[in-house]
Amino acid sequence: MQFVKSVIDADMAIMDGVIRERLYSDVVLVRQVAEYIVSSGGKRLRPMITLLSAQALGYEGAHHHELAAVIEFIHTATLLHDDVVDESSLRRGRDTANALFGNAASVLVGDFLYSRAFQMMVNCGSMRIMEVLADATNVIAEGEVLQLMNIGNIDIDEAEYLKVIRYKTAKLFEAAARLGAILTHSDANTEEALSRYGMHLGTAFQIIDDVLDYSGKQEEIGKSLGDDLAEGKPTLPLIYIMKHGQADAAAIVKDALEHAKREHFDAVLAAVQQSGALHYAREVATKEALLAKDCLKNLPRNPCTEALDALARLAIDRNS
Repeated sequence: MQFVKSVIDADMAIMDGVIRERLYSDVVLVRQVAEYIVSSGGKRLRPMITLLSAQALGYEGAHHHELAAVIEFIHTATLLHDDVVDESSLRRGRDTANALFGNAASVLVGDFLYSRAFQMMVNCGSMRIMEVLADATNVIAEGEVLQLMNIGNIDIDEAEYLKVIRYKTAKLFEAAARLGAILTHSDANTEEALSRYGMHLGTAFQIIDDVLDYSGKQEEIGKSLGDDLAEGKPTLPLIYIMKHGQADAAAIVKDALEHAKREHFDAVLAAVQQSGALHYAREVATKEALLAKDCLKNLPRNPCTEALDALARLAIDRNS
């Protein structure tokens, strides 16, 4: 990550300034909640991708800073809403906004961030940019509902799981990368290549997130281990066991998922670790990361393209 930061640090600092400016509201609680969640850390991969993709294609304007902030606002709004829906109390090693300020404030400030993001889109004066981001925001919402519908679903298969990821997580990665091509008025093939890069990268990233819920350390991943299980989320390691694991291990996982039992986490963890499920999930994530890297092959070779390539590798080679 050090190399990536060295390439993009100056632009990230400018984007941070945009975020601070655009967070301002006359309503004190809006400022408090928004600043709390935005300043709570995180990798900021999504806005980073917008900045890198634009500059990889030679963009020399300033709209990429504004659009990177838009991407971060949309992502932050989804986090605020996610934590309320999931009843989460810990994110990035800190209390969630809903734990600190309450559910109502979190939902409403999430709405503020969405609407502020759309105000900022208008300033860019591009109907195409608005179309891409409006579509992405709508698909993300559909993904949230799909995930909700699959809570406790022991019959879900890998294809359905990947569909949820493509909608809920990868869609914003896809939009973030596509914006660079739109800003530089690149041809359709380049725009599509960057879009597919973002989609594959986002998919790999989310699969590894799901792996870390059963293999990470709480102080590193910044959330409580077993959260996915406690919420009844059938992630890829669990799907693998239910489809390919031994009967007793599959039965343990199915019971824990159907009843969202965190107290069964140790038994489920043992089943996951003994079944090869984590290895399989990492293999799937690695394939997605390699597909992402392949999408960059026809882009100009420069430090920003190399940084995009490095992000695909870092998405799977991480502990948090």
